[in-house]
Amino acid sequence: METQGFQKIYTQLTAITKATVTLRAEGAANDELATVAGRLAQVVKVAGDSVTLQVFAGTEGIPTDAEVVFLHHPPTLKVGDELAGRFFNAYGEPLDGAPIEGEEREIGGPTVNPYKRKQPSELIATGIAGIDLNNTLVSGQKIPFFADPNQPYNQVMAMVALRAQVDKIILGGMGLTNDDYLYYKTVFDNAGVLDRIVSFVNTTDNPPVERLLVPDMALTAAEYFAVDKGEKVLVLLTDMTLYADALAIVSNRMDQIPSKDSMPGSLYSDLAKIYEKAVQLPNGGSITILAVTTLNDGDITHAIPDNTGYITEGQLFLRNDAEIGKVIVDPFRSLSRLKQLVIGKKTREDHPQVMNAAVRLYSDAANARTKLENGFDLSDYDQRTLAFAKEYSEELLAIDINIDITQMLDTAWKLFAKYFSPSEVAIKEAILKKYWPTDDPARRVDAAAALKGDMEPLGDN
Repeated sequence: METQGFQKIYTQLTAITKATVTLRAEGAANDELATVAGRLAQVVKVAGDSVTLQVFAGTEGIPTDAEVVFLHHPPTLKVGDELAGRFFNAYGEPLDGAPIEGEEREIGGPTVNPYKRKQPSELIATGIAGIDLNNTLVSGQKIPFFADPNQPYNQVMAMVALRAQVDKIILGGMGLTNDDYLYYKTVFDNAGVLDRIVSFVNTTDNPPVERLLVPDMALTAAEYFAVDKGEKVLVLLTDMTLYADALAIVSNRMDQIPSKDSMPGSLYSDLAKIYEKAVQLPNGGSITILAVTTLNDGDITHAIPDNTGYITEGQLFLRNDAEIGKVIVDPFRSLSRLKQLVIGKKTREDHPQVMNAAVRLYSDAANARTKLENGFDLSDYDQRTLAFAKEYSEELLAIDINIDITQMLDTAWKLFAKYFSPSEVAIKEAILKKYWPTDDPARRVDAAAALKGDMEPLGDN
């Protein structure tokens, strides 16, 4: 970056760590950008005339007499319709090198005034049954995916990007491998959806500290489309654990006292600043945030998922199901606290009943599996729940299932009728009469008898 004549140049650093430099300077402001020996940096601490800057590319090779120039503005992003279909780095620069026109806006601004917020009420269908059926996503919601590092969460995020019924997708990729980056690029390009996707990418080849810019870049773009254009925007952030690790790098190099799990004491507020950008607006626009948080050996008590849980409105758990050999959205550990705002209202009337019945029967199967593992005999009902659970996982919980919500509900009804009597499903009579499958004449007789009060099990089928 070129300096200007009026800019003061400092040439005496008082401290250098692996990620930060400190000097004495006047008039510096928090979050202000600067250059240190030509490398972009940002002010992270001001104490009197002592100023600490995080150097995004690291401090290796920087001498104590390095030139420091303050740029007098925080990081910015050019926003406009030209963002769509483009990939950008953590600084908001197009990766294809082609220039972009638009309005320059500061990133990391305040969240929307609560007075201007509207209660979330719009369904965001993803096509993934484990989400849409059991943990329905609502516009303006903030919810994380909790997953082990070896699970295909990037593939899941790509599938959501392709299937989600929204106007714009904003991807914020942090610490992506080159393979993951190329995967996203190839999938979006081949699917012909680049015109509605904006991607900000930090790869493992880039300095880790750059990750700190990615969420703010992504959310600034999201605010343009949601606030200015009134569009429904879904923001996908992956991986927030790597984002938190970058926070820890800067914090530790500043000799700040770490809190739980070596994370900075500001972790909660740093995460909340991002997640609270989720909003439903009166003009019809919305920002919904779906973020990946990878777990260390499934440890949900680690500071990152623990703090995330206090901020967000539920969580989605990915789990390897050994019985079917696929990754599923775990119905027991997943939760959407806002789903009641849309299920049965924006979806078919039987949705709440079907969801509850399916999860209850799946739970009965888990109990039956425990009995089997402990050497107890299984009842006929136990055996049917196990068969149901396997097929339920294959047809509705697996992440590779791509059907609409009506098909999900019809599939669940088919499985109910295949393995259980109406009484065993325990759904309201009016709903049963309307939706219980009657394709099989013999079963039609059994179902009719059951609905009249003769609640005999249908047996194994």
